[in-house]
Amino acid sequence: MAKNELDLQMEDYQYLPLRDVVFRTLRQAILRGELKPGERLMEIRLANQLGVSRTPIREAIRMLELDGLVIMVPRKGAQVAQITEKDLNDVLEVRLGLEELAVKLACQRITESELQKLYQASRSFEQMLETTETDDLQKLAQADVAFHDVIYQATNNERLIQLLNNLREQMYRYRIEYLKDVKSRRSLVEEHDALYERMKNRDLAGAQKMIREHIERQQESIMQTVHHQSITRIKFRKRNILLQSKKIVTECFFMEFCRVYFSRWFFGSFQKEEKEGRRHGKREDADFTHTGGK
Repeated sequence: MAKNELDLQMEDYQYLPLRDVVFRTLRQAILRGELKPGERLMEIRLANQLGVSRTPIREAIRMLELDGLVIMVPRKGAQVAQITEKDLNDVLEVRLGLEELAVKLACQRITESELQKLYQASRSFEQMLETTETDDLQKLAQADVAFHDVIYQATNNERLIQLLNNLREQMYRYRIEYLKDVKSRRSLVEEHDALYERMKNRDLAGAQKMIREHIERQQESIMQTVHHQSITRIKFRKRNILLQSKKIVTECFFMEFCRVYFSRWFFGSFQKEEKEGRRHGKREDADFTHTGGK
């Protein structure tokens, strides 16, 4: 998480109350993958990076917890919530319904100039795949968003556009995960072009079928990634538990060894001293007898 990135977002929200500014800044960082799942949210570090006190950071973390983006872990504090299969399904189910409606309305209302914008958006995404560094997932995600934005605007339904824009922020997290797969990026170009052709031909049924398959492929791909990450986390935890158990066993064995060793040493020394004392006592008795008790 780079300091200048968070500062830039802070400027975007500068007219809001400070607590809300910090909340939106951290929320964006989580949704865009700048703060990774499982990453700890250290109040002091975040306060220093954003140039604020710890109070708005603490309040923002509580708000993020209510949104399900942050969880509180005993003895560790706040950390970014992992992406779960249920969260993914919940978001994509809503997106599927809204996108199908958007495609239906756009297919009926899209203008020639908007069709041209849609085509250019697909070409821009394809060009970015060829020229952009593969690690720059942010730019690829923005190019993908730009394609869908043309469809949203073509619906000419402000309420629907608002709902889709709100959902887009929640989708950003999953979109980044999807774009990590190089094969998925190439398939997006093909799917964008297929959707453009159907909308150009006013093929309502075909366009809705295409957007449904488009989202379902994303869902399947991300689900596999999330499932793999879950298995990896479980294996990592088991490994840590095993290592911790071995460490505890080793420490217990060492402590028991020390206890036995020092017990033997102590009692051995005690017995040796006792024997020496007895010998010394016998010598004194013998001397006393030899001198006649004088």
